[in-house]
Amino acid sequence: MSAPSMPDTSLQVRLVKAGRTKISYPALLLHDDGERVTVRAEWAGEGVRDFGFVRFEPGDVFTEHYWRDRWYAIKEVRAGDGTLKGWYCDITRPVVRDAEGDLRSEDLDLDLWVSADGSQVIRLDEDEFAESGLAGRDPAAARAATRALDELERLARQGGFAALLA
Repeated sequence: MSAPSMPDTSLQVRLVKAGRTKISYPALLLHDDGERVTVRAEWAGEGVRDFGFVRFEPGDVFTEHYWRDRWYAIKEVRAGDGTLKGWYCDITRPVVRDAEGDLRSEDLDLDLWVSADGSQVIRLDEDEFAESGLAGRDPAAARAATRALDELERLARQGGFAALLA
């Protein structure tokens, strides 16, 4: 475990899927206590991504929480004016910080969206997860991923992530 980090440290977040970098973007390190790493980054996608239930767009700010001992990341999403849009949760292997201090997060396809008011709790990409073949290649990881999704959904439906992110 690493010692707590001082704020105002830049790093790269690299999201990996099926062994390839899906996206890499700069972020500001806010917290690292050896278990949880929290960073802040602006929307790094190209243009607007409209999911139907939420739009991610230039100017949106993501406060991203990653764990070294949990199979998910929780990303608080705010519009450029500070309005909370909700939480986008990625099911991932536990995060790794490399020798340069950058983050590597391996996406396992499953996601969860929770709207700002908690009225929408939506499981996403379960079809992609099934098609990924993870259950056959790495059954233990597949079980950990589905447990993580179930845990996040339960927390979201029981009042949100405040205690987890405190």
